[in-house]
Amino acid sequence: MAHGMHTGTHTPYLDGDRNWRDSASRYALLPLRVFLGVTFIYAGLDKLTDSAFMQDAGSGSIGDMMRAVRDSSAIPAMVDLSLENPVAFGYAIAFGELAVGIGTLVGLLARVAALGGALISLSLWLTVSWASDPYYYGNDLAYLMAWLPLVLAGAPMLSLDAALRSRRRQRTGGYR
Repeated sequence: MAHGMHTGTHTPYLDGDRNWRDSASRYALLPLRVFLGVTFIYAGLDKLTDSAFMQDAGSGSIGDMMRAVRDSSAIPAMVDLSLENPVAFGYAIAFGELAVGIGTLVGLLARVAALGGALISLSLWLTVSWASDPYYYGNDLAYLMAWLPLVLAGAPMLSLDAALRSRRRQRTGGYR
């Protein structure tokens, strides 16, 4: 028997067409989707329900946080823009995190949601956590990198995108 060849009648396929590695790889992004989706929903809700956060000034406010990171950020002009109306900026971030989290978790417009998550993470990395030293102490860069596979792959399994795609195929006779 040559190495790597099976001579018995046992099939290495779980579903008859694919091997177990193919099946596992189809679901490989699901834990990342669940983690990022839940995390961003939580982050958005946490901001919206924290009365101190949604303030122009004061302990724990978005305004004070942005003023504190202004001089150490990679793009101070971006922070200055947020400081024109810190409360509106706080609401925009919170609702953006909610939209990204929900879209990612349920897999609706998953690539768009992931791109939104990547852009939020990028903006937070360039402003809030830019001065983290060493860089790996700042979590926003890690979140940015975590979003990239979902930007590329979307949500091919257990998602509304997949259900809608399947429904379109059924209506068009398998084409598209």
